[in-house]
Amino acid sequence: MKWNATTYDNHHDFVAEYGKGLLELIPQKKVQRILDIGCGTGTLTQQLAEYGEVLGIDGSKEMIAQAKAHYPEVNFQVMDALQLSFENEWDLVFSNAVFHWIHNQRQLIVVIHRSLVEGGQLICEFGAYGNIQIIEESFQMALKKFGYTYQSKFTFPKTAEFAQLLETQGFIIDAIFDYDRPTVLTDGEQGLAIWGQQFFETELAKFSLEEQEQLMTAFVEAARDKLWQGNAWIADYRRLRVVAHK
Repeated sequence: MKWNATTYDNHHDFVAEYGKGLLELIPQKKVQRILDIGCGTGTLTQQLAEYGEVLGIDGSKEMIAQAKAHYPEVNFQVMDALQLSFENEWDLVFSNAVFHWIHNQRQLIVVIHRSLVEGGQLICEFGAYGNIQIIEESFQMALKKFGYTYQSKFTFPKTAEFAQLLETQGFIIDAIFDYDRPTVLTDGEQGLAIWGQQFFETELAKFSLEEQEQLMTAFVEAARDKLWQGNAWIADYRRLRVVAHK
């Protein structure tokens, strides 16, 4: 999927805002090396720099370009999380709202474990089982009107499944839990459509601009009864939070 970094900053800044709660979990050490996986436009990476030496990585060139423009003093690199070649190098691997984009989560955990020093920590949060279920069902209903079947590109694991994956790859779990996090979308009436234009960009690319507009209208109307609260859209987010160490 191609990210629009400017749209992300202007309309989806809640992603980084909610991620600030993870920063409170970071150990207060004077010197530590931190890897931020899926850093996006760098908002949280810049704050992580207060805790030690940090590298922010993302698979999107557009996101990294925006991050470097915003925070030139911070180190950012375009990098595929599944191709990490680090060994015993990082005291902390941090990630917010990223793991659900990566289907091969086993490989992800393998390379993260290898990247950490002995005793190093993984602190992350991402979509849990049932995350955006209403949103995806609404989009599926809209797609059916155009003769298409929706295939989710997200991986939202159950807590027990992800805990087993971590332990199988050698992690010791300090805390793991899922929770509901209803999320107010910005931009009022247009909020859900703007959200969909970014996060369903791959699916929308198959259609003409006119069809995209019709599809988004159908999507919004399908979700209205459950997610529109009179003055804002409330996305049905569920999150999985993890603190573990090597």
